[in-house]
Amino acid sequence: MADVIPFDMRDGSLWFDGKLVPWKDAKIHVLTHGLHYASCVFEGERMYSGRIYKLKEHTERLFESARILGIKIPYTIDEINKACMDACAVQKYTDAYIRPVVWRGSEMMAVSAQQTKTHVAVATWSWPSYFDPETKMKGIRLDISQWKRPAPDTAPTAAKAAGLYMICTMSKHAAEDKGYTDALMLDYRGYVAESTGANIIFVKDGVLHTPTPDCFLNGITRRSVEALARIRQLQVIERHIKPEEMADFSEAFLCGTAAEVTPVSEIGPYKFTPGDISRGLLNDYSADVRREKSVVVL
Repeated sequence: MADVIPFDMRDGSLWFDGKLVPWKDAKIHVLTHGLHYASCVFEGERMYSGRIYKLKEHTERLFESARILGIKIPYTIDEINKACMDACAVQKYTDAYIRPVVWRGSEMMAVSAQQTKTHVAVATWSWPSYFDPETKMKGIRLDISQWKRPAPDTAPTAAKAAGLYMICTMSKHAAEDKGYTDALMLDYRGYVAESTGANIIFVKDGVLHTPTPDCFLNGITRRSVEALARIRQLQVIERHIKPEEMADFSEAFLCGTAAEVTPVSEIGPYKFTPGDISRGLLNDYSADVRREKSVVVL
């Protein structure tokens, strides 16, 4: 595998607190509140052929995540939308991954953080596919994580908040150590939830079944894929799914901004065969993100 350039050593510029700055100058102090207390929210977006897919929806979710954590973003939605486009333009990207991030600064170093300044940055880089294309078409293998998505009265599960991803990193590392690509996480009740960075959809007798997103994000890609499925006149059922029900599903696939649509061949002891529905929706999504205007309305 080619050497990966560390993210603090890349060339070009990114958007930082209202202006474009040299990439290597975009620094924060080690005593930043967001680092110590996870007072940080972010988004993951993709630009295809010069258009950021569902930019408006992503930015609105960024603001909602910040609101849930009690963080006030010192810019408007339109200003953040423009920042995302400017960050791509300065790097001369027409296909890219975009990462807006909002965090509390270093004015206070305690749990209390009323006097901290809110910072915002938008960086973008080339990220062709979350999974190797050949592996993706065969279906990836998932472990079942020991960690569970928390209850909504114990964590801000409706926010895309940095702290919620700690158990995702732990789960993915454990899965990779066992030779899997990723991990499936259950929720606090023991129902199927999602993978470490994407939602999951199953297929049974031509009907799509997907977990009710009541303690994890109702993903923008997930909703887009559900809408594309309905255009195909496929039934989509959101419900609580017990782990043992996975034995009855024929197909499974992940959907997320980074993962896009990725077929799954195995989850722990359960086996799936990527079929016509998974591949059809993969192709539909790939076509939709590259249209001048999406056919999907969320």
